[in-house]
Amino acid sequence: MPKNFFFTSESVSEGHPDKICDQISDSLVDAYLTKDPYSRLAIETFATTNKVIIGGEIRAPHIPEIEVENIIRQTVKEIGYEQEGFHWKNLQITNLIHGQSADIAVGVDATSNKDEGAGDQGIMFGYACRETDVLMPAAIYYSHRILHNIMDAIRRGELRDLGPDAKSQVTLNYEDGVPTRAETVLVSIQHKEGMTQQQVREMIRPYVEKTLPKGWMCKEDKFLVNPTGKFVIGGPDGDAGLTGRKIIVDTYGGAAPHGGGAFSGKDPTKVDRSAAYMARYLAKNVVAAGLADRCTIQIAYAIGVSKPLALYVDNHKTGVASEDVAKLINELVDLSPRGIRNHLQLNRPIYKRTATYGHFGRQPEDDGGFSWEKTDLAEKLKKLA
Repeated sequence: MPKNFFFTSESVSEGHPDKICDQISDSLVDAYLTKDPYSRLAIETFATTNKVIIGGEIRAPHIPEIEVENIIRQTVKEIGYEQEGFHWKNLQITNLIHGQSADIAVGVDATSNKDEGAGDQGIMFGYACRETDVLMPAAIYYSHRILHNIMDAIRRGELRDLGPDAKSQVTLNYEDGVPTRAETVLVSIQHKEGMTQQQVREMIRPYVEKTLPKGWMCKEDKFLVNPTGKFVIGGPDGDAGLTGRKIIVDTYGGAAPHGGGAFSGKDPTKVDRSAAYMARYLAKNVVAAGLADRCTIQIAYAIGVSKPLALYVDNHKTGVASEDVAKLINELVDLSPRGIRNHLQLNRPIYKRTATYGHFGRQPEDDGGFSWEKTDLAEKLKKLA
């Protein structure tokens, strides 16, 4: 890894078209898991000008069509869309959800002679490092925080003329492998007709400066706001949205590998989601235990098979030997789909909140939300090591 370099990550707000779709999909996951914690779901959402289409496969209790529509409208309302081209009240909603394939179900279901299998094949990655207090890469962390703080200000009524659709991008300067300041900060945000680029820039400047550590703000000519000059038409009216198109935003901002599978819309039997959460949990606990300064973990699965095909650990030559850490993990944690769900208590309606500002680097919540961010394994790892 080079010592001196620039690194960039981006984030998008809850009003970004793709994130609207992620939130709708996960709102429905939560609704079905509330009815039955063992519901099987793979829900996709597509959004464009005043239209939302949902599809996918489920094996779950029946929820009336009108209730599904109400969940979708309420989600869009909470995001803040009351615009001519996308309004929660007059959206046209098409529901194309159907039953789960029997061929998939037979591989996933537990039987008398086999444990529950993985819901699909795939590789999942987890990562942690010491760049921030939450053990996340700094560029994605500050990209998320900038937008989160601006959107909170909009909800409080402090930034009345700005809209819910926004993007951020932060380029950090690294010296001797450590982030020291922002080289460039880019924010594109929807605004009302008639506002100038400079007006928007000055409105959001205090929130950007407050988010970054003291002395980290970039030079004036590297603070870029709405570079095209105008961003009035936003949301799905300006750009169609789709579930699962922001997987790098959802994870580590490009600072670590990604297996390729999206998270939103899937119940926790889908290892795309649950095993990625477990991989983050393990990597974070390895770093929290002091066994490494950086840790990358990969877990591989085959559809219908309960045990992972492989576990890979890379401590990037920063601590205890990687192969020794892999042995410790195998001693302490059951990495079968059922074991992951039980360890992290994932059969709960906790997913809508994950669909914005990243699935990682958040605070564990009392109701079990973000359980994969706990460091309750660190002490055991430290003792065994």
